[in-house]
Amino acid sequence: MNGRTNRRYRKIAILVSSVLLFCVFFLLSVILGKTPTSLSTAFDAFFRFDSSNTEHIILTTSRISRAVIATVVGASLAMAGALMQALTRNPLAAPDIFGINAGALFFIVAAATFFSVESLTGYMWIGFIGAGVAGTLVYFLGSIGEDGLSPVKIVLAGAAITALFVSFTQGMLVIDEQRIQSILFWLAGSVSGRDMDMLLPVLPFIIVATIIALLLGKPLNILMSGDDVAKNLGQRTITVKLLIGIVVVFLAGGSVAVAGSIGFIGLVVPHIVKKVTGPDYTWILPISALTGASLLLIADITARFIIMPREMPIGVMTALIGTPFFLFIARKGVKKHG
Repeated sequence: MNGRTNRRYRKIAILVSSVLLFCVFFLLSVILGKTPTSLSTAFDAFFRFDSSNTEHIILTTSRISRAVIATVVGASLAMAGALMQALTRNPLAAPDIFGINAGALFFIVAAATFFSVESLTGYMWIGFIGAGVAGTLVYFLGSIGEDGLSPVKIVLAGAAITALFVSFTQGMLVIDEQRIQSILFWLAGSVSGRDMDMLLPVLPFIIVATIIALLLGKPLNILMSGDDVAKNLGQRTITVKLLIGIVVVFLAGGSVAVAGSIGFIGLVVPHIVKKVTGPDYTWILPISALTGASLLLIADITARFIIMPREMPIGVMTALIGTPFFLFIARKGVKKHG
């Protein structure tokens, strides 16, 4: 009993530490940039706003929106990655690796190119549809064959679908060169220049998906013991898997609709969290959300300074962090799970 109590206290301490670290990075995101400000100035901007103060205007109209969007997108991608790794029992599972981000992006670009869709709500629903189509295709292709779904096959299917959608997206940009500048918005992946008007249409769906994801902790723990064991314990495994798939589509598709294609958060964060918390998804999911938000905030802060006065796309920063990690997991993880 003492051992179990100690483990619980340790996980609570990790959760509290994750919250504190997130708060620190959120504050840094608000006060750091081309025009650095102080904590006292930030406090005054939100509680004693002065419309003639340039710093106050920057903080309230740009920085806070940027930090909130980075938080929502980072948390969503991290939880989506954790859910996908549990669902497929594949250490390489993530929205960008399995083509879900590429599918959402392709559908958004296609809608903008061929149907002149320009509304944020339209992009949101199209992103959801694209994410769902891509995820379904990868799961179907990875399941073909007598041995069914396997870690190696689903990774190959994800790589193929990603390459297909990326190629189609690039082809459309060649056809419509006039639209390249507006589409770069999603291709590079960034939280710069976004405002709350872009997040608000998507936010209710992401919030609902997040709540459902957090409630899936115990069912996921049972599912990880194997389908046969889960069924013997009375779990409706097909329903749980379907629900996980729907939640992933809303989390990943919503993120792409707001910030474009940002990779590796969904891959890296769940592995970091599992190393610290162990295999219990009731803890992995909330701590992954906090860690994903913190990691994307760090990437965004770094992107502001690395090539000042210009900014590096945040998708490039996450790729720099995630590519070596992907290669490491690809070498160790697939060999172990394949």
